[in-house]
Amino acid sequence: MIDNIRENFTHIFEEALILEINEVGVLKEVVEGEKLIEIGDYVRSMPLLISGAIKILREDDNGDELLLYFLERGDTCAMTLTCCLGQKKSEIRAIAELDTTLIMIPIQKMEEWTGKYKSWRNFVFQSYQKRLTEMLETIDSIAFLNMDERLVKYLQNKQKVTNDSVINSTHQEIAYELNTSRVVVSRLLKKLESLGKIELYRNSIQIVSL
Repeated sequence: MIDNIRENFTHIFEEALILEINEVGVLKEVVEGEKLIEIGDYVRSMPLLISGAIKILREDDNGDELLLYFLERGDTCAMTLTCCLGQKKSEIRAIAELDTTLIMIPIQKMEEWTGKYKSWRNFVFQSYQKRLTEMLETIDSIAFLNMDERLVKYLQNKQKVTNDSVINSTHQEIAYELNTSRVVVSRLLKKLESLGKIELYRNSIQIVSL
């Protein structure tokens, strides 16, 4: 595990912290689609991503989901950090977007390392800032973009995160994550296909030019 930590975090953490992460961290592998955190769970550890991607979702009172942001290699989740520090139940759902490898850090170490290591403190603050920016972008998208623009942005983000021009999602799954209806998503995808932007297949979308 030490090699994975050094490969991903040497440019962020000093060697002493890397050795501590190796000592207390637990390597965890999850497959695409597996749920890591459920709304209402108590969070006992925080993730450091070694590879793969995780999507973070919120749920409204009607049970409808909204995609907040993606976590990628070298990231951690600010929402998880907040729950850990406040010992509160999780307000988000975390699902593996790809097969993902993580190192789980016990919450007891978070406060200790914040005072002990400047690099860890900077990492936590930068994570908060990055996640806040991404959530503001989500809010702006809902408030200011038309649904067709939101859909294009969603597909672009998926392509970036997965590094693949094929999006393996159904129209219903996309509708859930954009908090809209399948009918609307299907209509807009058909429009993008007619413009030559994408090609539609059963349960997948080939991005041609977005």
